[in-house]
Amino acid sequence: MTHHSRSSRRTFLSAVTAGPLSAALVRAQRPPEFTFTQYHNQTAESSLHRRLEQMWTAVRSESGGRIEVRVFPENNKHPGSDPAVLQMLVKGELEFFTLMGGILGNVVPATNVQQVPFAFRSAPAAHRAMDGALGAYLRQEMAAKGIVGFPVGAFDNGIRQMAGRTRPIRTPDDLAGLRMRVPDGRMFDDLFRALGAEPVTVNSSGIYEALRSGKVDAQENPLAYMHSFRHYEVMKYVSMTNHMWSGFNLIANQAAWNRLPADLQATVERHAARAVREQRQDQERANRDARGALAGLGLAFNDVEEAPFRARLSGLYATWKQILGAKCWSLLEAEVGRLG
Repeated sequence: MTHHSRSSRRTFLSAVTAGPLSAALVRAQRPPEFTFTQYHNQTAESSLHRRLEQMWTAVRSESGGRIEVRVFPENNKHPGSDPAVLQMLVKGELEFFTLMGGILGNVVPATNVQQVPFAFRSAPAAHRAMDGALGAYLRQEMAAKGIVGFPVGAFDNGIRQMAGRTRPIRTPDDLAGLRMRVPDGRMFDDLFRALGAEPVTVNSSGIYEALRSGKVDAQENPLAYMHSFRHYEVMKYVSMTNHMWSGFNLIANQAAWNRLPADLQATVERHAARAVREQRQDQERANRDARGALAGLGLAFNDVEEAPFRARLSGLYATWKQILGAKCWSLLEAEVGRLG
């Protein structure tokens, strides 16, 4: 090699070493500035898990590796399920979580509004409310409890149906004395007591065994959830009551969130909004397809007229209007019309 060619090669290598490519390589080799954990209660095969994985991968890539978030399905098998994991987040032992409003309501009472029975007629109607003024109000209420919500942060679970092992539900009278599994949230308890059932609190991870053992006669969940967790193995009937919407609110511990600089917060919010919108479409399709899948597995379906059920809820609506407060209730009715 000539002196001139050796000099040229040194000049070229110096330019590469000093350039943007080198900076990117150096960043890639550094440990992340922020290492966080995300829990959710769905399976590893769920759309929620897939979209959260994609979201945090995109955040890591765009930030040049500054933030690393590990995603654990089924709450990493935590024995206390959603209520216990919520306490972990509040205490700062966990940075990110997705959770239904009716359980989050044990810490932030206003989020129970997401579970008001027969309020949202469809999942898209609920999404519009959560992305609008009602959602903004809920984020303010979360902030007062040290919890961060996101401008577009309500992933979808879907419209809930009643399903069980003993009999179909056609009228409210069919619920009399029925042991109905409910999550650990007061709205669920109040609803099924008002309809004459006996609510039995069981964490989501225990539904299958509660049905199999006979601890409960029935449960209520979106169809895709029942399918994902193989509940069809321990049930016979699905009644399309469409009695409630539920979603998965993406939430963060306030202190952990505040450690992120503004540019990283903006990156997370942007990718969260994209993941939420894509997962909503996935979940709507999954709930639609699950009816055919569950029927194919031998479950008997029946459609339900909602008016007789709503007629028994005037007391519930009056009670919850007082609990949630005039502002929250008016924001809800602005979206769904008058209740009660």
